[in-house]
Amino acid sequence: MPLSKRWTLTRYLIEERRRYPQASGDLNALILDVSLACKAIARIVAFGVLGDSLTHSPAAQAGAVNVQGEVQKPLDVLSNEIFVRMNEWNGHLAGMASEEMDDPLQIPASYSRGKYLLAFDPLDGSSNIDVNVSVGSIFSVLRAPQEVIDSGRDVTEADFLQPGATQVAAGYALYGPTTMLVLTVGNGVAGFTLNPNLGEFVLTHPNIQVPVDTHEFAINTSNSRFWEPPVKRYVDECLAGKTGPRGRDFNMRWIASMVAEAHRILMRGGVFMYPRDTKDPAKPGRLRLLYEANPIGFVMEQAGGRASTGRQPMLGVKPTALHQRIGLVFGSKHEVERIERYHHEPAARDAGTPLFAARSLFRD
Repeated sequence: MPLSKRWTLTRYLIEERRRYPQASGDLNALILDVSLACKAIARIVAFGVLGDSLTHSPAAQAGAVNVQGEVQKPLDVLSNEIFVRMNEWNGHLAGMASEEMDDPLQIPASYSRGKYLLAFDPLDGSSNIDVNVSVGSIFSVLRAPQEVIDSGRDVTEADFLQPGATQVAAGYALYGPTTMLVLTVGNGVAGFTLNPNLGEFVLTHPNIQVPVDTHEFAINTSNSRFWEPPVKRYVDECLAGKTGPRGRDFNMRWIASMVAEAHRILMRGGVFMYPRDTKDPAKPGRLRLLYEANPIGFVMEQAGGRASTGRQPMLGVKPTALHQRIGLVFGSKHEVERIERYHHEPAARDAGTPLFAARSLFRD
C-alpha cells in the first residue's frame, strides 16, 4: 500500500464499522482509547533508564507483589495505571481486569458505564526491559453480561469468565524498534505502525496471515526435564533434523517475551510452546488464560493460525478463575495440529527404550 494511501487506525475502524450499520461506535471509541494507552506506555518504555523520574512517581510505587506472587516492577504498576486512567471514564466499559489487580476494577460512580469488559496485561515481558528486549501490552474485549448492562451493578469475577471464542476484539502493542499495534475485531488481523511524526497508528500490515507450515519453534528448553511426553517427542523430532522422522531441519527461537514471540510468528510463521508441565503441580501452566492466552489465541486464529492448550482449542476453554493459568501452544496451523495429535495418541510404553521409539518408516 503506497504511503500516501495508508489508513490510520481511526479510518480502519470506521471502515470495519460500515459492515454493521446498527453498531453504536462504542467499540471503535474503546479501541482508540486502548491505543492511546499503548502510545503513552510506548513513550515511557522508549525513555528506558532516562525515564527514572516517571517510574518513581507515586503511581509507579503502588504495589510490591501482584496476585500472581510476582514482584511488580515500577513500569508494571505505571502501565497498569495508564490503562485504567485512559479507559475508566469513556462510558464504554462495565469493568476491567488486569494482571496487576487482584479483583475486577469497578468503573467509578462519577462515570457512565457501558457494555464491554476490558482485560489486559499492561506490560508483558517487563523483566526484559533492563536488557532492551521488545516488550508489549496485551488486551481483550468482551461483552458484559446483559444483566450487568441492564442493572448497572458492579461487575464480579464471574462476569469475565467467558470462553475466548466470545471475544469481540483483541490485540497487542509491541514496543520495539518501532511501536506496533496488532488488532482483530473478528474480521482478520491488521497491523499498525506508530508514525512518530503524526502521533497516529497507521495501517502497514493489512490482512496478516500466519504460514501454515514452518521450520521454527520456540520453547524454553531449560524446562525440558518437566515436559510431558508429547512435548518432548515433538521437540526431539524437530532437533533430529533431516535425519529424523520430520525429514527437515528446524531452528529454535526463545525471546522470553510472548508479545515478541507472537509478532515474529505472525510475520513469518513458527510455533510457540509454553505447555503444561510438572515443574509446579499447583500451576497447570505458566501463562494467564483471560488476558494473555485468549487474546493472543484470537489473533492467531483470525490470522489463519491455531491456538491450543495442546489438548484442545484454546478459545473453547471455559475459564474458572480470573487469574487462571494454562498451557499454551500457538502458531502455524499444521505444527500446532501435530502437537495436539501427539497429545491424543497413546504414550509409548517406554520412551527411553529404542525398541519403542518413533521410527520414520511409520511416521509422516
